[in-house]
Amino acid sequence: MMASGAINVVRGSRSSVEELLQIYNHSESVALAVDSPELFNRIAKRFYSKTSMRFIILLWGEKSGLIGEENKVVPVFSFMEVIDLGRESRRAFSDSHDAKKQNVYEAINSDDIATLIYTSGTTGNPKGVMLTHRNLLHQIRNLWDTVPAEAGDRFLSMLPPWHAYERACEYFIFTRGIEQVYTTVRNLKDDLKSYQPEYMVSVPLVFETLYSGIQKQISASPLVRKLVAQTFIRVSLAYMEYKRIYEGKCLTKNKKQPSYVYSFLDWLWARIVATILFPIHILAKKLVYSKIHSAIGISKAGISGGGSLPSQVDTFFEAIGVKVQNGYGLTETSPVIAARRPGCNVIGSVGHPIQHTEFKVVDSETDEELPPGSKGILKVRGPQVMKGYFKNPLATNHALDRDGWLNTGDIGWIVPHHSIGRSRNASGVIVVDGRAKDTIVLTTGENVEPTVLEEAAMRSSIIQQIVVVGQDKRRLGAIIVPNKEEVLKVARELSIIDSSSPDVVSEEIVRSLIYKELQIWLSESPFQIGPILLVNEPFTIDNGLMTPTMKIRRDRVVVQYKEQIDNLYK
Repeated sequence: MMASGAINVVRGSRSSVEELLQIYNHSESVALAVDSPELFNRIAKRFYSKTSMRFIILLWGEKSGLIGEENKVVPVFSFMEVIDLGRESRRAFSDSHDAKKQNVYEAINSDDIATLIYTSGTTGNPKGVMLTHRNLLHQIRNLWDTVPAEAGDRFLSMLPPWHAYERACEYFIFTRGIEQVYTTVRNLKDDLKSYQPEYMVSVPLVFETLYSGIQKQISASPLVRKLVAQTFIRVSLAYMEYKRIYEGKCLTKNKKQPSYVYSFLDWLWARIVATILFPIHILAKKLVYSKIHSAIGISKAGISGGGSLPSQVDTFFEAIGVKVQNGYGLTETSPVIAARRPGCNVIGSVGHPIQHTEFKVVDSETDEELPPGSKGILKVRGPQVMKGYFKNPLATNHALDRDGWLNTGDIGWIVPHHSIGRSRNASGVIVVDGRAKDTIVLTTGENVEPTVLEEAAMRSSIIQQIVVVGQDKRRLGAIIVPNKEEVLKVARELSIIDSSSPDVVSEEIVRSLIYKELQIWLSESPFQIGPILLVNEPFTIDNGLMTPTMKIRRDRVVVQYKEQIDNLYK
């Protein structure tokens, strides 16, 4: 489609019929490329009656299985038939004596729209993001600094193939002649072991899942082995923390230049402690971490994007020697705008802007540009920024200003040059602190960034998912999906389970255990969680409470449980 100059409008097969229909009609699409007869038959009735399709392309399966095929309501082509039609068309053109004069094929302009991707963000209605060929080519040409892959390297990916993040990675991978392996959540563990990829491209939730799996395996080990592994990990975490200090890769928002004496003493102490811990760290790599590496592969780097990477996951993988490079982007930016480099992987950040990309931080109320180290709204400008939202000039003007700056809607700050100490290459590192529209304003006038609290709470093994609430309330609350297996395990260890029902934990006990965990993990926060709502059904893509990249749709969760939330505060 892209090679012919046509605009493709992409969506996942898990989308509802209503959503697919809305996108098809809003985008003024003329035809439908569909995965399988089963998928088409699910949407056929509505599409036949509510659209004017010129033709249908069936990628897999038999045309005879399609509703309406026997009546030839709309022409249907299999994928191979499309290929054959292309060959015939090219042959006929080549055979023409006047081929050079006819000028049948119009050249594609780099500013022409290549694709429309409708946002599936955590808030608001989907908007059609217009990405041009130039936008996408920028990603292909400039991701090398982040992923210096070589011929023979293998990538493992499990993202939706239509998603902006996956597509940019795919195009980059294919232009480098690198092998791509597709997997699923269910097959991830086995495929990591079987294929031993050099790189894995995924979202934070996948790295969280790997982290939880490793922690669970360690906890299930015999007591001595468990204690040894946990001790080694604690030592490695400390070693890497001191190493970051003496390498000058620790984040700080101090605007004033630290005194040279303090900086030197800090550096010297970190160097001494790291030197003492280093032999133990090396021993841990040989005895414990090598086994983890053989199970998960990822010998060069895991590339995480599409959401915030929890700090405990980030530091854990660093400690065991699995490099995870966090990146940042939006569908509106094709999507990558910043990423951590292999040689400057600053934990807690999303790295440097990629080539030809500018960042600035502005005040949310005055739009005045703020100095490095100040927190505000992140704005970005570069060749990968979208052309605009399709048929939505109001939204386009709200997001893009006349100078080409895109309002990301995210809160963040740019690290002052001196704050990364002796690492000059780290100047300009970007830190993202959450979505501006996610900010909860309490009736006390305090502003709360819920993602910070949620990340801290998720360190608890008994909390599977959490959404912090409290807009226009006196105090914060939370909707929590407990991890039933872990709750049962903890209850048995504490002997607070009814012997007559050994596999059941009462809601009262679950609530008590979760409150204790929240007090532990939020002890350093100025905000605490008050009332909590326990729900049994996890937030998933299928029930519409997660995006295709596995981010919780905060607004939909709040709407679905609105009545119960209101009752929490009565």
